[in-house]
Amino acid sequence: MAVKQIVMGLNGDEAVAYAIKQVDPDVVAAYPITPQTIIVERFSEYVANGEVHTEFVAVESEHSALSACVGAAAAGARAFTATAANGLALMWEILYIASSCRLPIVMAIVNRALSGPINIHCDHSDAMGARDSGWIQIFCENSQEAYDSVIQAWRIAEHPDVQLPVMVCLDGFVLSHTLENVMTLPDDVVKKFVGERKFVTVKNHFGKEVPFILDPENPITIGPLDLYDFYFEHKMQQIDAMGKAPKVIEEIGKEYGELSGRTYGLVHPYKLEDAEIAIVGLGSTMGTAEIVVDKLREKGVKAGLLRIRSFRPFPVQQIIENLKDKKVIGVLDRAVSFGAYGGPLFNEIRNIFYDQDIRPLISNYIYGLGGRDMPPQRLMVIFDDLQKIAETGRIEKTVKYIGVRG
Repeated sequence: MAVKQIVMGLNGDEAVAYAIKQVDPDVVAAYPITPQTIIVERFSEYVANGEVHTEFVAVESEHSALSACVGAAAAGARAFTATAANGLALMWEILYIASSCRLPIVMAIVNRALSGPINIHCDHSDAMGARDSGWIQIFCENSQEAYDSVIQAWRIAEHPDVQLPVMVCLDGFVLSHTLENVMTLPDDVVKKFVGERKFVTVKNHFGKEVPFILDPENPITIGPLDLYDFYFEHKMQQIDAMGKAPKVIEEIGKEYGELSGRTYGLVHPYKLEDAEIAIVGLGSTMGTAEIVVDKLREKGVKAGLLRIRSFRPFPVQQIIENLKDKKVIGVLDRAVSFGAYGGPLFNEIRNIFYDQDIRPLISNYIYGLGGRDMPPQRLMVIFDDLQKIAETGRIEKTVKYIGVRG
């Protein structure tokens, strides 16, 4: 049975900051960048007011912010940071270090277009660029999910079978600066759910079983020079951890649902049971798309959608099970992969259906770059196109760009 909760009016950034306040991590290191700034700005107020015990480190760059988190997490602290777009790009080197060293850092990414020309509004190019960096990536539909996902992220990252950093992604301005009603759990419930950080054990240089943290009393090496004699094996350990993460994400999502009444998985289907045409996508647009599906259902069109919450690890089996019997799938990408045949999500979806005996027709719709709006009427255009493909059995143009002026 869900615990009693309080409704708060919060934008997406404030929802993230409030969740972090309730977790009360040991270290937050951050540098401001629009549209993320509100997260660390609000959290710094909690620090100044004595509402948390966190060491807040105001650094000179995003590269330094994640570097500080790496040092803190390696020493046994819980560490958090947040960034967007160019800030994430400046962290690039450290992204790989954090995941390779198996440090369970949590980071909020407020998705924003990468410059240039300079643009401060939403698309997914920043997170998509980091998709191969070894971080778990969770995409949120609304501010409620941003709040809930940040709380769950600590449990996912610190799970003994995972031990990987987690990005919680929310759409810039669309969510980050938009006020919503957010159901918040009591502080003590969040504290109990997250618990204390538990450490996996390893053998140190003397063969002694010790916690995997930097400790002068029990010295170990984290992040050493790793040449061809062992590097590949260490990459396999990361691959194995990412392979175990889907089960952990689902288990923790269900456990959180018992507390809150809001259960989360790897994917979230909507009216897919008898659907003939469906769209697949990430983030806030999928909330708008549910309204369009409802309108089409009223007209007798068998439409549905699949929102992907976990982009990394990519939920292959869940996607196949939900979409394998559809006539046509439209994949929505809020990012472009220059020189590739379609967007990042499209290529993932198309790839997993290659070996299936029954393959839906799959079309790609790239939209919303630099924050261009995706209102219901534009989504209706996509569904109209999917209906035509279903009727003719042919895709005239596989990759389409939606909302571009002619």
